[in-house]
Amino acid sequence: MLISADRLLLPDADDPAPGWLDVAADRIRAAGTGMPPRPADERLTGLVVPGYVDVHSHGGGGASFVTEDPDAARRVLAAHRAAGTTTMVASLVTGAVPDLVRQVSALAGLVDSGELAGIHLEGPWLAAGHAGAHPRRLLCDPAPEVVDEMLAAGRGGVRLVTVAPERAGALEAISRLTARGVTVAIGHTAAGYDLTRRAIEAGARGATHLFNAMAPLHHRRPGPALALWEDPRVTLEIILDGVHVRPELASFVWRTAPGRVAFVTDAMAAAGAPDGDYVLGEVDVQVRGRIATVAGTDTIAGSTLTLDRAVRNAAAAGIPLAAAIRAATAIPADYLGLTDVGRLAAGRYADVIVLDGDLRVTRVLRRGRWEA
Repeated sequence: MLISADRLLLPDADDPAPGWLDVAADRIRAAGTGMPPRPADERLTGLVVPGYVDVHSHGGGGASFVTEDPDAARRVLAAHRAAGTTTMVASLVTGAVPDLVRQVSALAGLVDSGELAGIHLEGPWLAAGHAGAHPRRLLCDPAPEVVDEMLAAGRGGVRLVTVAPERAGALEAISRLTARGVTVAIGHTAAGYDLTRRAIEAGARGATHLFNAMAPLHHRRPGPALALWEDPRVTLEIILDGVHVRPELASFVWRTAPGRVAFVTDAMAAAGAPDGDYVLGEVDVQVRGRIATVAGTDTIAGSTLTLDRAVRNAAAAGIPLAAAIRAATAIPADYLGLTDVGRLAAGRYADVIVLDGDLRVTRVLRRGRWEA
């Protein structure tokens, strides 16, 4: 299938331009600008960009990844795919270790089938003082045998782990995880600047939702945020829903750390679903006006965001369109070493979305097959 487009965003381009994609089976065989090499099989109007890549999401469509039911996980995938996300990593919240092992094992089957790009353990190795919606009683230290048990259950599918560096054995666990090819992000932490620097030197390369659930910046105690923000090796996750981080701050982070901001949703089951009462792991969550909080509190419990809305919010905050698209595609893909997605380039999966003038998704091509 040869696709031509009036506006196509190719890797490293500052602006979309007329171009084409040559798709064979589930891959892009070639891509270019200008006139296609032969008559197109399909001509697309609108803006054609890579499918979005969400590396931190707990749910959507009324369902959750915190499950041992593959069909529930598929409902999450369907809800986000309708909003242009063609690659997802399933995030799990803190639970009892045996429960997490079973959940990881169940999701590993979806990684094997290519439906998921990987699994993210956002817990249980977090700090109690910044637990957010994670149950404090189930938080624990990353003992080597537990780390190994989690990785074994994932059969190579665990791609991302969040760790609070102040937990006993955390620095050793970071080295152990990175040696096994797992990306480690720092988050849900009260760690100071110096300890966070040590965690980065041990191999940590991500910031789990920068600023949220971590000690705040202070002029004498800059904390983890500055250490993560200033290090060029670290990818900075930002939840750009207008609730977790002020858009002005997100735009400033993008300007001061170009090429390092990855938009994530941290979505829970209410993404793509109505307001109401939900459960995130073992925690009751209420969603009112699209804002998710732990029931009876003002503690944020994930989001109802999808990446298409994050891109629109970024554009409204003054982030250039090409940069906003890359923050939802190439940068998160590079963050986790997902070499088959994130760019419209030869050899990558044929994951393509079409956006209208308001940056809303009108069509979705995943692995060479139109879905919407």
